[in-house]
Amino acid sequence: MSPAANNNIFSVSKLNQAVARLLESEFAWIWVEGEISNLAQPASGHIYFTLKDSGAQIRCAMFRGRNRTLNFQPENGNQVLVRAKVSLYQPRGDYQLIVDRMEQAGDGALRRQFEELKIKLAAEGLFDETRKQEIPELPECITIITSKTGAAIHDVLSVIERRFPSIPVKLFPVPVQGTEAAPAICKAIKAIDEQVHSGRFDCDVILLVRGGGSLEDLWPFNEESVARAIYDCSIPVVSGVGHEVDVSIADFVADVRAATPTAAAEAVTPDQSSWLQSFDWYQQRLLQLLTEKINRCQEKVHWLQQRLQQQHPESQIQRNRQRCRELLQRLLRHTESMLLYRREKLATCKAKLQAQNPLALLKQKQQTADYLGARLEQATFNLLSHKRSQLANLASTLNVISPLHTLERGYSITLNDKGVAVSSIRQIKPDDKIETRLLDGRIISRVESCIENEQ
Repeated sequence: MSPAANNNIFSVSKLNQAVARLLESEFAWIWVEGEISNLAQPASGHIYFTLKDSGAQIRCAMFRGRNRTLNFQPENGNQVLVRAKVSLYQPRGDYQLIVDRMEQAGDGALRRQFEELKIKLAAEGLFDETRKQEIPELPECITIITSKTGAAIHDVLSVIERRFPSIPVKLFPVPVQGTEAAPAICKAIKAIDEQVHSGRFDCDVILLVRGGGSLEDLWPFNEESVARAIYDCSIPVVSGVGHEVDVSIADFVADVRAATPTAAAEAVTPDQSSWLQSFDWYQQRLLQLLTEKINRCQEKVHWLQQRLQQQHPESQIQRNRQRCRELLQRLLRHTESMLLYRREKLATCKAKLQAQNPLALLKQKQQTADYLGARLEQATFNLLSHKRSQLANLASTLNVISPLHTLERGYSITLNDKGVAVSSIRQIKPDDKIETRLLDGRIISRVESCIENEQ
């Protein structure tokens, strides 16, 4: 097929763009392990290097913004684990990795294993806060699981001796480092739990502690078997593993996580001085309550003595007589009050009855009728006077505009032979018969000529 017939022809730039999109979509974020070579750190702050193994190599770039997350200084020959996106440097068509994170290979593998186990156990609910048990305020016995030769046991015992030395402490010695550590820790936790339930062992709280170390040293406390043993234990477990910055899987599963073994010991032991102060306060409070109780009893005895004196028969008879006199006075006052009330009520009823008397009502209605008749007569007279005044005004107005009134002043009205008033000379012509009306009669005449006024 000729190039002209093929419509799918790429330029070099478009081809590199397509390949770059394909790589970035297919390999979003991946982990790659290899050895650093050709390391370059220019003034821009970016890091450029080649990651290789025995059979291949690939160019890598780690930009300045991501360099701040490094916890070591990269050098040629370092075995590292990188988290990167696969990309293509389009101007040269070079296939490369854009690095987001870099770890040393040994710790990086353990860290990755740590994160995977953490996600798995969290999904199963082993870190759920709702299932965590409360630590007793004053434990009757503390059991420590740790190495008998390490510094952690001495730190824990020193804290307990200082804070509350009367609490019994028992030690379950186990290795806390190496391949034998995790099985020994699991065995110790299960043995304590079983013995407590069988009644052969007293324990209120378990301290799982060890001193600091590298991630590999602390790894037994990141084992899944240890996490599940802590989760299944019915006794509260307090973890104090490593230093403050160290966090293990055991810390997430434990009922309480302490930053150090010393902090773990402080978390489970109360402050003896505070308890002694509380005892002093309770002692003073008890004395105060006893004193108040004695005073109340003495007051009650005194009151009973007075009451006994008041219950003498002669005193009782005297009080009853006084009571009878008081009741008699109250009865008389009540009778007088009721009699006065009934009299007032009778007067009120009489007044109401008198108000409803038919003669009084009839008289009232007659007065109302007389009043209304007088108002009607006055209104009729006023209306008649008003109408008479209106009639006189209308007659005067009508007389002013009446034709007869005009005739009285010497004027006359001319009518044609049809009886229509003539107002213009154009309405008549010579030889027409006309009628002239005066105040006291009519004149019948015939027109000889019509003379129109000059304009």
